[in-house]
Amino acid sequence: MASESGKLWGGRFVGAVDPIMEKFNSSIAYDRALWEVDVQGSKAYSRGLQKAGLLTREEMDQILHALDKVAEEWAQGTFKVNPSDEDIHTANERRLKELIGETAGKLHTGRSRNDQVVTDLRLWMRQDCSRLSALLWELIRTMVDRAEAEHDVLFPGYTHLQRAQPIRWSHWILSHAVALTRDSERLREVQKRINVLPLGSGAIAGNPLGVDRELLQAELNFGAITLNSMDATSERDFVAEFLFWASLCMTHLSRMAEDLILYGTKEFSFVQLSDAYSTGSSLMPQKKNPDSLELIRSKAGRVFGRCAGLLMTLKGLPSTYNKDLQEDKEAVFEVSDTMSAVLQVATGVISTLQIHRENMARALSPDMLATDLAYYLVRKGMPFRQAHEASGRAVFLAETKGVALNQLSLKELQTISPLFSGDVSRVWDYGHSVEQYTALGGTARSSVDWQIGQVRALLRAQQA
Repeated sequence: MASESGKLWGGRFVGAVDPIMEKFNSSIAYDRALWEVDVQGSKAYSRGLQKAGLLTREEMDQILHALDKVAEEWAQGTFKVNPSDEDIHTANERRLKELIGETAGKLHTGRSRNDQVVTDLRLWMRQDCSRLSALLWELIRTMVDRAEAEHDVLFPGYTHLQRAQPIRWSHWILSHAVALTRDSERLREVQKRINVLPLGSGAIAGNPLGVDRELLQAELNFGAITLNSMDATSERDFVAEFLFWASLCMTHLSRMAEDLILYGTKEFSFVQLSDAYSTGSSLMPQKKNPDSLELIRSKAGRVFGRCAGLLMTLKGLPSTYNKDLQEDKEAVFEVSDTMSAVLQVATGVISTLQIHRENMARALSPDMLATDLAYYLVRKGMPFRQAHEASGRAVFLAETKGVALNQLSLKELQTISPLFSGDVSRVWDYGHSVEQYTALGGTARSSVDWQIGQVRALLRAQQA
């Protein structure tokens, strides 16, 4: 039970804590977010104590009812945090004692804040991963729906920011959607490793009082139990993995945002953001700024910083629990809030984005079919390296003459290779070439439809 100072650890200390140290040590300002899972873990632990004979049935029921009252106060916003409440665990136990007296002190029997806090964090993160998964799925679904609706729109594909080959707009959307499916799968793996019970580990040496950890596992619906009590109280791999997951997901979202920022400039004019996701200039009335996308791009840096910061905190810690680990929660809460906002804004951007088909079509040029011209010769039996050289010579010839590639005459093409014949004119039909000359590539209609089907199947499987 708490000491006279209200601390859970005050018995061997004399005098008051320096007020500056009090504030420096406190985490209640942010770990109050764990109130619900802290109550949930305490209720399960009280059942474990009762089974071990350390609480009577009456004492357990008294604790459970009081914990329900504590939860009710938090839910209704009436819970009063005292200055001596250095963290959520202290606050809840202090309130429990106010409600039922000395019996509250039995709840912490064999339990340390070391295993309590990591249990709370795992419970909270397990729930949060499910919430973030749902937001990520909604974004992917929105992207796939859009890809399906606009699969006949062609525009330039880029490598090195230079026009490369004609592709479908849907193929571009799906390139980012597929990356996000990997993020979705990765988050499920992280959630699996989060879902491991550390409660019952004590501070370092385990619990010698016969508390049934399998009962705790069942009560809290954990998938597994930690193996080593020293590792269990100090291990934050699951936090690092979550922060890395967020960093990688933000990398993908930032790259998509950058593409859309470019495509939305006057120089490209391929897309236009909805007013709902744009802002203006305080000086230049004509401006329409892609602030939603720029903020997505910038938030990536904040997430990366939290991931790097935690790894720096972990890298030199001695066994086992150290107060440095208190830094994990702020990182998790901030990154979770950031990911939630970014995923919802990205979904809004994609669902309301306007595309300019005519500008996309005008940006296509015959020289972008140089690869298809090489494929034409490959289909005539020429080895690809020779076909590549012949197509390059055709491009050079067109540039020398100051004409478009498709304006070279058949006679001029036959000076490069006699394999060119009258049917070469089919190469210059963009729609036809996209369908036929890259028939097994991503830009073919059949390939786009296949991609859409595969992504939808992944979503169904992950939700099952």
